[in-house]
Amino acid sequence: MQAADALPLGRLAHWLRDHVEGFRGPLAAERFAGGQSNPTYRLRAGSGDYALRRKPPGPLLPSAHAVDREYRVMHALAATMVPVPRVHALCEDDAVIGSAFYVMEFLDGRIFWDQRLLELTAPERVAMFASMNRVIADLHSVDYAAIGLGEFGRPGNYLGRQIARWSRQYRASETEALAAIDNLIEWLPRHLPPEGAAAIVHGDYRMDNLVFHKTEPRVIGVLDWELSTIGDPLADFAFHALTWRVTPELFRGLAGVDFAALGIPTETEYVAAYCRHTGRAAIAAWEFYLAYSLFRLAAILQGIAKRAIDGTASSTEAVDVGRLARPIGEMAWDLARSLG
Repeated sequence: MQAADALPLGRLAHWLRDHVEGFRGPLAAERFAGGQSNPTYRLRAGSGDYALRRKPPGPLLPSAHAVDREYRVMHALAATMVPVPRVHALCEDDAVIGSAFYVMEFLDGRIFWDQRLLELTAPERVAMFASMNRVIADLHSVDYAAIGLGEFGRPGNYLGRQIARWSRQYRASETEALAAIDNLIEWLPRHLPPEGAAAIVHGDYRMDNLVFHKTEPRVIGVLDWELSTIGDPLADFAFHALTWRVTPELFRGLAGVDFAALGIPTETEYVAAYCRHTGRAAIAAWEFYLAYSLFRLAAILQGIAKRAIDGTASSTEAVDVGRLARPIGEMAWDLARSLG
């Protein structure tokens, strides 16, 4: 963890006493290390530990860093099977700490960055991947209108709108000519699969956005809901499943590992489990969804590359991460070309 970045503890403690039931000081804070778009802090107080997630201070794009949306979706999901931290209160008054924030339960568990889970046993890995699969399937099975999220997003033409959005994002951050990305921008809109029923999509469901129980092989919390909306659940699941298509060296993936020895399901097995949980016979356009997801990842990485060049990236690793846009984009175009 890092220092609290001058979080104004006096004003914050006063606000917490008024808005968080049972809060009791004294208050201390430390910021979690890592590349979160929205800075996240651990609050230590006489009444226990909490987590605070805030917008970055300073000028921001109007729709960026939407902590209010994160708060809303987690509050709604609290009544479902999807494990989320309990949210306590939302503050949209910048005067308290300098930007909007919300306070939620601190989950005392484990977060894993290497999806091979080399420190665990094979039976534990089997259970961990089964739990991760079950949770995203449960998310995509929630009746979003019934829990008050009927206006949380626009379900119609989700893939078309997403492809257009990420194409614009890529063009805005383009630093060199990448023929593979140019080709995908033309190819993807012309090969859209039929649109199915909409669902809540997380937008960045991956292992390091999950908290696992301290000793048991199960997910106890899904974090980082900044990109959540209502849309195509298969696009959400495919982005999550990219881990089977990229190597551990390229992007913390699983491609090339000995699945049987590790106790990790193959991509085919993992997709089949998701289909069973969600009542699908199969995913007809699976390879298209993967090509789109690789394209989306390449666009995200290109944005990181541009910020690194401009000197505004938040991580010292941004330059190296940004360089991955080219190989990821080329993977996407290779896959798209194989589909005709």
